[in-house]
Amino acid sequence: MKVKNELALSLSKGNNPTSADNQQERSKMFSRGYVTGLVDGEGSFHIAFQIRNDLPLGISIIPEFHISQNRRSKEALEIAREILGCGYIKPNHRKSKDDTYVLVVRDRFDLLTKVIPFFEYNRLQTTKREDFAKFCKVVRLMHRGLHRKLSGIKQIINTAYQMNGDGTRRIRTRNELIASLKSPETIRKIPTKASGKI
Repeated sequence: MKVKNELALSLSKGNNPTSADNQQERSKMFSRGYVTGLVDGEGSFHIAFQIRNDLPLGISIIPEFHISQNRRSKEALEIAREILGCGYIKPNHRKSKDDTYVLVVRDRFDLLTKVIPFFEYNRLQTTKREDFAKFCKVVRLMHRGLHRKLSGIKQIINTAYQMNGDGTRRIRTRNELIASLKSPETIRKIPTKASGKI
């Protein structure tokens, strides 16, 4: 692919160590800029919510970073995955006529240590930088364990519903999602097997 060829060419130029170092740095800058531009055009930062009655507060929070491309441009996703050092590539919608693939990063450690630092250093140029800032806030709140507290999860929901067009494409409204939360009082009243009251 053209990008891979340019990366290889820029690394091969120069016969002395200083020139080689300069070429290598230019190559890194080019590849980082390539991924940033790709995400500005075809990337997204999203916070997914799942109703889970088996969880203490009744909701699972899944931060997700995506880049999508047509099947014919799937190699661009492979380059991005290599540069970011994380994620997996899958069909965007299985069992449909959708011909796109998506690079997905859901692992919270990878988001915290690879994706977020990358885009904090290589700044996005479109309005996606606003979603990214809120995404960072949510991931870091979760890293501090605040998603395990009622006040923390409400803060996460409020932040997430300010992203991606203020949650206009979500199935549930913000109030519906907050209403589905289990309160600490409810949790304390639930009989446990250990108490013999089921």
